[in-house]
Amino acid sequence: MTPLISIQTLQDKMNATIIGQEKIVQRLIIGLLANGNLLVEGLPGLAKTRAVRAMANAIESKFSRIQFTPDLLPSDVTGSENMYEENGQYQFKFEKGPIFGNIVLADEINRAPAKVQSAMLEAMEERQVTIAGKTHKMPKLFIVMATQNPVEQEGTYPLPEAQMDRFLMHINIEYLSSEDELKMLQMLKKEKNQAPQIEEKISQDVIFAAREEIENISVSLEIERYIVDLVFATRYPEKYSEELASFIDVGVSPRATIALETCARVHAYLKGRDFVQAEDVTAVINDVFRHRLTLSYTAMAKAKSADEVINLLHSQVAISA
Repeated sequence: MTPLISIQTLQDKMNATIIGQEKIVQRLIIGLLANGNLLVEGLPGLAKTRAVRAMANAIESKFSRIQFTPDLLPSDVTGSENMYEENGQYQFKFEKGPIFGNIVLADEINRAPAKVQSAMLEAMEERQVTIAGKTHKMPKLFIVMATQNPVEQEGTYPLPEAQMDRFLMHINIEYLSSEDELKMLQMLKKEKNQAPQIEEKISQDVIFAAREEIENISVSLEIERYIVDLVFATRYPEKYSEELASFIDVGVSPRATIALETCARVHAYLKGRDFVQAEDVTAVINDVFRHRLTLSYTAMAKAKSADEVINLLHSQVAISA
């Protein structure tokens, strides 16, 4: 079985568990294959946690869940040096915290205070944590999937721009259709009445092999220019239209350029192609730009969402011939 077929099997397993959220499942897999961290946002009860768990259950991996609260300490996440007595001698040993997992669910990450978010930032970006002057590396397979509730703001700490930029994509989960909600009820009844089935899990080596194949996906100079043009349109929107310029306050960072190219390659790979098309770029641009774009007061006054501004942006940026 090729890595692509194994990944498609993973996608099918997750879709069977998460009814009506095929796009969300695809984005989670893109994050996994792109080796990037994800911010998943949605109202309570929209299967954010279930989606992450479904991925972890289908892969040979260590799953960790961290419930963020305002009184959480950095050591509660990273671990700490503890003193032990052995044969009459005292020595310090490092006890790993829940961040040392393969797939880490950071539940309601915006409830964490600044010191905890700083510790998370080092783990997400540097793939390591520093405790008592010692550096401890994360596992080779390491991805943080953080959730955020967009409604409740009491007792929350908005994520700093630096940390938001570390997320490869910002995924929005919306309500199901009435038909999908009916299927969800039927699926949950079926799960209660059936004994749990033990299924073969996908090896981590499959994920690493898929990542190597994705590195070989070709991106033409034409597509690279298109990606750069989209990025620069957020920084110099006045070159495209007065309307676009009135909606954007601060454009996206160079990390967005890298993320957009990487996610487009993964999207092409999942479609079974060995080259990137413009449609791969436009398919993922909203998820890559959504949390990196700073909207102006004009956009907020007109109730323009980041998605609406991004849609306007890529409708005005043509691919170079």
